[in-house]
Amino acid sequence: MADKSLRIGVVLSGCGVYDGAEIHEAVCTLLAIAKVGAVAVCYAPDIPQAHVVNHLSGQETGESRNVLVESARIARGKITALSEFSAGDVDALIFPGGFGAAKNLSDFAFKGADCSVNPQVVAAVAAMRAAGKPIGALCIAPAILAKILGQQGVELTIGNDPGTAAALESMGAVHRTTTHGEIIVDQGLKVVTSPCYMLDATLAQIAEGTENTVKALVGLAK
Repeated sequence: MADKSLRIGVVLSGCGVYDGAEIHEAVCTLLAIAKVGAVAVCYAPDIPQAHVVNHLSGQETGESRNVLVESARIARGKITALSEFSAGDVDALIFPGGFGAAKNLSDFAFKGADCSVNPQVVAAVAAMRAAGKPIGALCIAPAILAKILGQQGVELTIGNDPGTAAALESMGAVHRTTTHGEIIVDQGLKVVTSPCYMLDATLAQIAEGTENTVKALVGLAK
């Protein structure tokens, strides 16, 4: 069991796979953190979503929603604006997936390898790296780390999608092919990634991937 005082930051990107955080991945992450005896500390940027998608029809709705407000649904209201993030407040940081990671935390979904990352996300990752603390990313979220840490040759995975893997490698990352529940650990940069719903996964497989990621983060945080 982890020390009760171990705190793991969870950066959310909205609420719902098509325009925000992937809810299964986010909740499984929170559960995995609780199961190792650690404390989850949720964050999200206080910014508008790129767009809002009707999750029944898959169509854009034309309305506007806020990433922090929507993320608060998953966090049951206990969430902090990412602008207030300090690496001193957590022992590790993790980014669940969902299109929000590629639309709100970055614009990878729209621009691919030519993407940019939200400055608050960049600052949080930089602060964790400067403090020598581990960072995890699930599903498509490793694209964020590829953009920020690509020049350092970060080793990561998004599963086995050739196009996405090529985009990450064009940003400087080293991509490793993985299947369900597997993780890639970059020991030097203290980065842990797992494919989750970048594969055709079951909820049980998502839980396995998030648990393995969180356990690795805890190991790196000690």
